[in-house]
Amino acid sequence: MNIGDLELIRRSKEGDLKAFNEIVERYQRQVFNTAARILGSTAHADDATQETFISAYRAIGKFRGVNLAPWLLRITKNQCYDMLRAMRRRPADSLEENLTNPSFQPVERGGGPEEATLQTELAAEIQRAILALPESQRLIITLVDVQGFSYDEAAQVAGISKGTVKSRLSRARARVRDHLRGVGELLPPEFRQTL
Repeated sequence: MNIGDLELIRRSKEGDLKAFNEIVERYQRQVFNTAARILGSTAHADDATQETFISAYRAIGKFRGVNLAPWLLRITKNQCYDMLRAMRRRPADSLEENLTNPSFQPVERGGGPEEATLQTELAAEIQRAILALPESQRLIITLVDVQGFSYDEAAQVAGISKGTVKSRLSRARARVRDHLRGVGELLPPEFRQTL
């Protein structure tokens, strides 16, 4: 039986841990993917995901909305920004941790090992381009282009206007496009001319 989010929220507010665990199961992947894109590290994304749900559990009594996903992703965004601020204050423990992100894997289309290698390299370049974006643009491109949120949903999660979402997304896409121009040989031929 699939209980709706509103029922799970109501039961969670009453202290039903099973209901809250169902919320975690429903939204854990989406929260993790968002955190991984913002932070650029699956290890840090695990921590952010855990902290997001701890914060959500503590604040569930204050939840007054109807749609749970934007509320959870707003908590995720705040957790990630807190972690990024903390990481800036202390140096990274491992250069490798900052350079690798196995959470972003390309979809294999066939074509043999050469094409698979090109796809992997292109995926890495796209990830580098996204990680090089300012935090505000990285969040928006992650929400809209990676997670598939509408402009209104992204605005709600980020706590900004729809117009600001559109302008940040436009700037983010332009920066990613500019980055990819430098690695045109990795792009399929049909995309080389359009950049």
